[in-house]
Amino acid sequence: MNAPADSADVRRRNLALVLRYLDAHGPCARTEVAAGTGLVHASVTALVAELIDRGLVREAGSVPSGGRGRPRRLLRLVPERVVILAAQVTLESVHVMAADFRGHVLHRESAPHHAPYGDPRALAAVIGCVTRAAEAAVRDASPDAHVAQLTVAMAGPVVGPGQLVAAAIDFGWHSTDLRALVVDQLPGLDCPVDVVNDANMAALAEYHALAADGVRHPETVAYIKADTGVGGGLLVNGRVHSGSHGMAGEIGHLPIALDGPECRCGTRGCLAMYIGPEPLIHAAGLDAVAESEGGEAALAELDRRLRAGDPDATAALGAAGHALGAAVLGVCGVTDVGEVILGGYLATWGAWLRPGLDARLAGRRALAPDTQPDITFGVLGTEATLRGAFQTCRDALLDDPTSVPALPAPPVNATSP
Repeated sequence: MNAPADSADVRRRNLALVLRYLDAHGPCARTEVAAGTGLVHASVTALVAELIDRGLVREAGSVPSGGRGRPRRLLRLVPERVVILAAQVTLESVHVMAADFRGHVLHRESAPHHAPYGDPRALAAVIGCVTRAAEAAVRDASPDAHVAQLTVAMAGPVVGPGQLVAAAIDFGWHSTDLRALVVDQLPGLDCPVDVVNDANMAALAEYHALAADGVRHPETVAYIKADTGVGGGLLVNGRVHSGSHGMAGEIGHLPIALDGPECRCGTRGCLAMYIGPEPLIHAAGLDAVAESEGGEAALAELDRRLRAGDPDATAALGAAGHALGAAVLGVCGVTDVGEVILGGYLATWGAWLRPGLDARLAGRRALAPDTQPDITFGVLGTEATLRGAFQTCRDALLDDPTSVPALPAPPVNATSP
């Protein structure tokens, strides 16, 4: 009874196996693909034919076989066949990136959202507008490209197949089906739409970028970032662990002080109230800049003052480092992480955070140095979330090449009678 479905699953897995091999090792010949994947040559021939039909692979010339046999025909991926759209919601703006299968950026589009607190429809409208502009630019440049996915990354836990942004502070402390709202704004977009947590995407991107630079990660890694807000992720063996409600790693609302400032999440003393953008802007005396020019301009001014040695800015980051250290201790006590990666402006301003962070961790390090995590700073800056969202979509396509439709058949030339 299950044979047809099982057969389709096997074929899908084998297509993925071949596509991933060509992605990692191409250009190469069919014989090399067979040897590298363990598939028989006849199967590889049929699978490659299907990937060519879908426009994902093409023949790329031939090379001598090294003997008396026929030359080997090489195969390579066709990166321009697929376009991925990745969107990120930041403090004041929506950013959309369109990139081909290899990650070459084809188009960028940004717009301020000015979405009022608690109004997800206003934000969805801006996401829709920016995405439509990016898609139109891609269609103009590459009419045959297949738009494979739109992934929207934003702060807040994302749970379940309904893609609910649960307990997102930007929408009030309740669940919002942002995916449905964005889909309503894009009736002509013929591709899946996904909503993901921005910190989880950045965590994955930084994890792999650091690994490419030679960092050897332990089994369990925590990621903490601050930019739009304060968020984080928990990675186990390189995969995001989201917990029972999508809340694992949401360190921004970890209480670190019993009598701290009241947070909109319903409790007091959350980490976000000490290292989030608004608290840091206030502590550095930059409220007037934020009111007149916006939060992103105020953070840019804070960066300038830090590098100029401004005492108020330096003190604000020193206190933030102590708060961050308290949160790291809490995370380590629960998860026993072997590494903590700091991202967003926590990485950019690591030199100013480090004294307070080290001071808070010093006692535990002295008592149990072998059980304390390494503190690592991210390397991707503002690109981390978009790169993570892109890579997540790309991995999904590599796992299921059948999601890309076959190319239309070329027109048959009419012949005269």
